[in-house]
Amino acid sequence: MKKLIFLLAILALPFLGMNLVGLSPFDVKANVQVGTGIGAKLACSGRYLSGFDAQQVGADIASYSAAADLLSISYEDTEQSASASLLGFGVTKAKFRPGLGCTLEREGSESLDRITVAKIQESLAPWPQGSMVASLKASTQSQLETLLQRDNSEGLQSRALLIVREGEIVAEAYAQGISPQTPLMGWSMGKSLSAIMLGYLAQRERLTTEQANLFPQWAGDDRRNINLRQLLQMSSGLDFSEVYAPGSDATRMLFIAASASDVAKASPLVHPPGSHFSYSSGTANLLSEIFVTQTGGTQAAVDILRKHILAPMGMAHTTLELDANGVFVGSSNIYSSTRDWARLGLLMLNKGQLNGHRIISEGWVEQTTTPNTSDNERAYGYQVWLNQGDKELRWPDLPADAYAFTGNRGQRVMVVPSLQTVVVRMGWSSVNYPDNENFARFMSL
Repeated sequence: MKKLIFLLAILALPFLGMNLVGLSPFDVKANVQVGTGIGAKLACSGRYLSGFDAQQVGADIASYSAAADLLSISYEDTEQSASASLLGFGVTKAKFRPGLGCTLEREGSESLDRITVAKIQESLAPWPQGSMVASLKASTQSQLETLLQRDNSEGLQSRALLIVREGEIVAEAYAQGISPQTPLMGWSMGKSLSAIMLGYLAQRERLTTEQANLFPQWAGDDRRNINLRQLLQMSSGLDFSEVYAPGSDATRMLFIAASASDVAKASPLVHPPGSHFSYSSGTANLLSEIFVTQTGGTQAAVDILRKHILAPMGMAHTTLELDANGVFVGSSNIYSSTRDWARLGLLMLNKGQLNGHRIISEGWVEQTTTPNTSDNERAYGYQVWLNQGDKELRWPDLPADAYAFTGNRGQRVMVVPSLQTVVVRMGWSSVNYPDNENFARFMSL
């Protein structure tokens, strides 16, 4: 039996296929937990949020590692849940709740059953207020469809491409099985929405970027000096490991812990706050906890998000998933239709307004797109990647003022103010998506 478990650990090691460094083949429990956790979570959300069949979900999970073939995934459609085990070991379950998405079942997660969710009605008004799109440009549409086919013939697995110009959708192309209403996982693009959510509170003077002493657990040490701006700019100085390996900070946060934010909250300080940039999904989940706390708890946070942020923007096909403690997993677990992702880009392009509603201040947009002052990586604002800020442009073939929401598997919302253009690319690429070359093509259509 010990030999079998050891074999399972070895097979589970490459499961995530993302930056696997420093792995130990001896952490059997973590290997199995992470493997079954990602299996259950992606299976549940893929089926009950995106509406994919079991074959598509299986292919998506398998793209992270061939070890996925050892997973056994089962669905319970009556209660809308998915379970995963690795050769019979470590069964993990994720449950879907309408409006809240899927959460891994952990101690206390049953409390989420008591959360009520206001449904966002989709309007038939012209986009972006509603779902009617009558602004497609025939030539641009044809070229974009060709580029989608080209992406997929090259193995890039693009699922949707969309171009907004001067506030209108001028072209949108979808792969088979994907529609304009299909919620698609944004992975780390969710961080950008998390920053917008805090901007909403700042606009209403419920928080400031300079406020510090953010968590009671930090009151007794130098972490009390970390302020909200430094969290937003990924320069908190916290020692959070953004390594996707069984047992690492990032995988414990997403696939094992009941509280996604608690993992980063326990991280020690290794740099003076504000001095050093370090990309951290844990930081994004600290921002999510701040949003939930500042709004008065999970129910109030869900209400404010849906009634005062998503609904005014017409985002009827967007779900922010919760952890078992009732805090949004704002680092990663946000599902949104391609048109809804485009609405977020247009909100930024419109300097914080959409559909006649001011969601965030013009000043917040300016701060979001201003380089940070760290000593190592300045081309990053409030949870968005910037083209300029360092010695060289991140995307040399795009205008210097471009910035992007980005996520694993090549999820992108690229905003270019000087061209009054937003481009969205959704997909599931297991190789790096060629942002510079492809987005330059999209901008030229």
